[in-house]
Amino acid sequence: MYELTIESNFSSAHQLRGYKGKCEGLHGHNWKVQVHVVADRLNEIDLVVDFNELKKHTGEVLEQLDHGFLNEIFPFTEINPSSENIARWIFESLKKKVNSDYVKLSAVTVWESDAASATYYED
Repeated sequence: MYELTIESNFSSAHQLRGYKGKCEGLHGHNWKVQVHVVADRLNEIDLVVDFNELKKHTGEVLEQLDHGFLNEIFPFTEINPSSENIARWIFESLKKKVNSDYVKLSAVTVWESDAASATYYED
C-alpha cells in the first residue's frame, strides 16, 4: 500500500456558535491542511498520482474558503465552522475529485495552530 501526503494552507475568519470562550468571538486562523491519499498500486508511470494534480484539486477546494468569513459560506451557514467540520467538508469536496478505481482519499487534517488539529477520515 502507498500513501502520499500534500500540505496546503488558507486564511479565514470564523466564530463558533454556542461556544463559551474566546472562540465564540470573530477571529481568524492561518490554517494548514494535510491531504492523504492511498493506493494499492502505481499507475502506468509508477506514480500513485501526480503531486501537482493533487495540489491543484486541493487548491480548488481551499479557494472557496480562503480569505472568507466561514460562517457565511455554505455549509457553515448551517453547521458550526469548527476544525472538525472544516476537515470533513474539505474531505467530502476532495473525494469527488481524487478518488478513482485505485486511488482513495484517506484523510484530511486541518491545523488551526501549531498545536491543534482535527482529522477526518472514513472507514
